[in-house]
Amino acid sequence: METDVLVVGGGLGGVAAALTAVRLGRRVVLTEPTDWLGGQLTSQLVPPDEHPWIEQYAASGYAELRRRIREYYRRNYPLTPEAAADPLLDPGLGVVSRFCHEPRVAAAVLEEMLAPWRASGRLIVFMEHEPVEVGTNGDVIEAVTLKDLRTGDEVTVSASYVVDATELGDLLELGGVEHVIGAEGRDQTGELHAPEVANPLDQQAFSWCFALEHRPGEDHTIDRPAGYEHWRDTVAPFWPGSQLSWTDVVPVTLERREWKLLEANPSKRAPFSLWRYRQILASSNFVDKAIPDVTVVNWPQLDYWEKPLLPEASDALAASRDLSLSFLYWMQTEGGYPGLRLRPDVTGTADGLAKTPYIREARRIQAEFTVLEQHVGVEARASSTGSEIFADTVGLGRYRIDLHPSTAGRSYVDIEAYPFQIPLGALIPVRVDNLLPANKNIGTTHITNGCYRLHPVEWSIGEAVGALVGFCLTEGLSPRKVRNDPTHLADYQRLLSENLKIPLAWPEEIRTHRDS
Repeated sequence: METDVLVVGGGLGGVAAALTAVRLGRRVVLTEPTDWLGGQLTSQLVPPDEHPWIEQYAASGYAELRRRIREYYRRNYPLTPEAAADPLLDPGLGVVSRFCHEPRVAAAVLEEMLAPWRASGRLIVFMEHEPVEVGTNGDVIEAVTLKDLRTGDEVTVSASYVVDATELGDLLELGGVEHVIGAEGRDQTGELHAPEVANPLDQQAFSWCFALEHRPGEDHTIDRPAGYEHWRDTVAPFWPGSQLSWTDVVPVTLERREWKLLEANPSKRAPFSLWRYRQILASSNFVDKAIPDVTVVNWPQLDYWEKPLLPEASDALAASRDLSLSFLYWMQTEGGYPGLRLRPDVTGTADGLAKTPYIREARRIQAEFTVLEQHVGVEARASSTGSEIFADTVGLGRYRIDLHPSTAGRSYVDIEAYPFQIPLGALIPVRVDNLLPANKNIGTTHITNGCYRLHPVEWSIGEAVGALVGFCLTEGLSPRKVRNDPTHLADYQRLLSENLKIPLAWPEEIRTHRDS
């Protein structure tokens, strides 16, 4: 099969890249290894982590996604009059975001957004396909071979541009694209919070999430997981005790804190209940009270840290699932809540766990430009006010530098970052001409990945990449030429800001904003 653009990976970045390229007149093939589009928002079961200005400064496609999700609830759910009339309807009323919702609703909306392009034949989507081989010719990716996970059949797709939107940067490994794994050393990057020397096996923990409701007076205790005793008795170097407990540490200060499941703890260290943290359905929003409160368990207790995912997953995936089920079993037994009930209908799986683990860190391209802590970190920019201003900006983002405990035994790294821009140079590999990243595989470091990895930023990266390949194909230019020629760069940025309505710069009062 031949196409203009091949997007491998149907997470938020992949969908955004495909939508943008097809809207600019290009033929696109999009692939996804699961049966849901949306990546971290859907198959990984993570409600959106968003900045305070998301309603005004979202990338255009991301704003459309949020609007359509709200419309979906208004069309299909028995909302209370108050909830239906709220322009900022929040179906879950979770704490992590002002907009928490069910993953399958987001998956349905993404399908809606793609539907007219699929009907036209300009967008072809291969679900449940994963890449198994990359064909190269010098500095060009010529084709990618994909395997149908249901039948074992293979299809090879050649394309003018290939977008790696996979969760782990799979094409970088398969295609021999220069990349980094794990943590860079301070001796390389000069970053304040980097380890002294590089360690490829120093990777953020990943988590296998699940969805729950609570039915008091009932018993839904699962079978005792095989590794329960291991997780109950193991104490990680960064934890005050067993992970199977209500006790963890405050990521910023590393102070010990105690959680309650259903009630807020009076302590300022845990001011809300764990249940509310990532609640995706709030019964109070609905006239029909048969719709219960539902929450997603993506809490520190699920952080799997014993073995890294890269370069090979080994048995880390199975061990992560065992940790998650062990924590559920602990909550139902020793934790005192046998009425906790898995919701496989919410996760779209038979067992109630997410389709795939929540991945926080992937392979990262060696890029023309690498975003360092010195560009965005508040402490690292002590002599400056606000984040670095990038002349080649292609989008915006904002999140703390938030690194979960790592496979090297390091505890949290959770430090303040300014609202930032996404530089085009971080999307261009140092050598390969026609492959672009559109997930967590851009030119960040182990440290700055911690603020460039969340939902709105991933979408913005994908949107910028989709627009870039559309622009390059129209103008007969390479991405490298666009970035390094001021005239071409200005034309491309005009396409982003004027045609696609993507904001490229923060107002000064936001760019210099600090949490304190």
